Amino acid sequence: MADIRITNNAERHRYEAFAGDALAGYCEYNLLTDAIMFTHTEVLPENEGKGVGSALAKHVLDAARSEGRHVIPVYQFIAGYIRKHRDYADLVRPDIQRAFKI
Repeated sequence: MADIRITNNAERHRYEAFAGDALAGYCEYNLLTDAIMFTHTEVLPENEGKGVGSALAKHVLDAARSEGRHVIPVYQFIAGYIRKHRDYADLVRPDIQRAFKI
């Protein structure tokens, strides 16, 4: 997918990925005092396999880093992304890493 735009819809507690003007996927979250808990990620069927999920994961993890938040990857897609991209593992506290096998 050539052009993915990602925005934070704070009102709905989710980051949203758009392909053009159409919603392509989203990543839901809950904000905690010093952490962000990712609870669900979904790519709409017509956008599967086009890099939307990976773009969302990279974006939300970069945003957490820039905001100084720890990550709690409850939803396995985000946990799996961190397992494959170890440069994000430092965002997850050691006890949380053990819980989610990161």
